[in-house]
Amino acid sequence: MTDRFSLKGRIALVTGASRGLGLAIAEALAEHGARVVLNGRDPERLRSAAAKITNAEFAAFDVCDAKAGPAAIADIANRHGKLDILINNAGIQHRRPLMEWEDGDFERILAANLTSCFRLAREAARVMVPRGHGRIINTGSIAGILARPTIHGYVAAKAGLHGLTRSMAAEIGRHGVTVNAVAPGFFATELNQALLADKEFTAWVERRTPAGRWAKPEEIGGAVIFLASDAASYVNGHVLSVDGGLSVSL
Repeated sequence: MTDRFSLKGRIALVTGASRGLGLAIAEALAEHGARVVLNGRDPERLRSAAAKITNAEFAAFDVCDAKAGPAAIADIANRHGKLDILINNAGIQHRRPLMEWEDGDFERILAANLTSCFRLAREAARVMVPRGHGRIINTGSIAGILARPTIHGYVAAKAGLHGLTRSMAAEIGRHGVTVNAVAPGFFATELNQALLADKEFTAWVERRTPAGRWAKPEEIGGAVIFLASDAASYVNGHVLSVDGGLSVSL
């Protein structure tokens, strides 16, 4: 019987993959047979991460660089003859009360968390559409569904990314390329170190989340594997919450 969750022979690019959710996603893809290209800005950190994963390589570039991202996708396609899976995971955070935000802060968050995803998805589509197959998966956030104070740029970018996921899915789905997103809840990653260190906030997360705890980074992998695999061939334009039930409870 064919394993519909197998990614054997697939080529995947994961941005922001030197640590946190990106690294966990890269590990899961590799475990299911994909050749994974890890992206980040620090070549040495990427080299170390890739060395621990079977069937992995790395491409160091800043996703906000309008030329570097497209060049990297073109290089992957030229070397491997294709790009099957793009995981738009790279992102940054900025926490400040509303009246302390500068225009530059907002623009920087949008550039990293939304504009870069549009650009890389567009370039990936140019590779995938002619072949009639592809998977683009964006890392959104529960914050794109349920807002919190002080992270205004992040909330706006992730909500925009969910919308972008749907609009791209509506256009290129007929070409065999699906576009979906995962919306993580509270995961214990480096990006959330400040929150993890706040005992009061951690206690609130544990009370507020029906699962009663923070998620482990490796718990994102199953959702991504599903969306990247043939098992999800008819799932398109969906935002899959991976949040322990946070978004469905009061």
